[in-house]
Amino acid sequence: MKLSFLIYSYFPYGGQQRDFLRIANECIQRGHEVDVYAIRWQGDIPEKLNLIKVPVKGRTRVQLYKRYTAWVENALKDTANSAVVGFNKMPLLDIYFAADPCFVEKAHTQRRFYYKFSSRYRHFRSYEDAVFGQNSSTQALILSLQQRESFEEHYPGCGNRLHELPPGISLDRKVDQRDQAEREKFRTEFRVGDDELLLLQVGSGFKVKGVDRSLQALASLPEQLRSRTKFMLVGQDKSAGVDSLAKRLGLAEQLSIFPGRDDIPRFFAGADLLIHPAYMESAGYVLLEATIAGLPVLTTATCGYSFHIEQAQSGRVCSNPFQQSELNQNLAMMLELLAYESWSTNGLDYGKRADLFSMPQAAADLIERFARAG
Repeated sequence: MKLSFLIYSYFPYGGQQRDFLRIANECIQRGHEVDVYAIRWQGDIPEKLNLIKVPVKGRTRVQLYKRYTAWVENALKDTANSAVVGFNKMPLLDIYFAADPCFVEKAHTQRRFYYKFSSRYRHFRSYEDAVFGQNSSTQALILSLQQRESFEEHYPGCGNRLHELPPGISLDRKVDQRDQAEREKFRTEFRVGDDELLLLQVGSGFKVKGVDRSLQALASLPEQLRSRTKFMLVGQDKSAGVDSLAKRLGLAEQLSIFPGRDDIPRFFAGADLLIHPAYMESAGYVLLEATIAGLPVLTTATCGYSFHIEQAQSGRVCSNPFQQSELNQNLAMMLELLAYESWSTNGLDYGKRADLFSMPQAAADLIERFARAG
């Protein structure tokens, strides 16, 4: 079977990008021919994956994406009987993998009222409508009930084209128990004392992940907690704004920022708590990765996978609409009770009994089904 995968940009440390690569590799392993159309690619190219660099540029993202769409549309005319699978919302798609939340909902809840009059809004709204609108036949693979509710609210009638997938956590993130030796080694390497608490946040895109909320919560801690709490941030993004806020809050000495990296399990082993107060996120794999590694989690209900934290009883979920005071209170409470609560044990148990690993296989099954039907 011939498959054409469309993604604007690939780099190794984004959730959307990792999902894309897992699904592409699963399709390749099943014997399908996979072409990938991308503007930018960072990292290794898997064997048997045919990468086609789309040679377009633009002064703005809107211009760039329009030129990408036009170039790919023309290229696909020469690709007979190929199912088109997109990982960004755009026209042309037979199947869309919904790594991102509903754009219209995000625009209405997180932007000022005049944003909807901008050319940027009109572009992304039209590209989302090409996938979920009444005139679309695109089948969408979604990651959470939260996404279903959002898309059905803003695009009535799309419900029968939405297909929920299980999570796709890599099996190498699953552990039987917390590794005390690895914890001690990590904390020695990064100079975290035995009497200090290590707060961890992982994710590319610091603004949408709510790093500002995390820093404000850390700054709000009682002095006896704040003075012995360090904060490590790992992800691919510009850090100037984070550094500036940390300095204003008097946290510069407690903050360490690392670019995206491959040894995240070591950070899970060394940390005491994962904080992830994202503004909006379709899934949030890091919540599950931390949970099944036995690391307690503090997150927000606007993350699609936050319900797993509640089901696992592996941490706390701040309610929606978000209140900074609730995050502050939960952080202080969790840091005080780490030695007494069963969040870590509960998370380890959840990783042993829940279906958290089969997303690539389930996605490939649906891609095959829809490609044959088309």
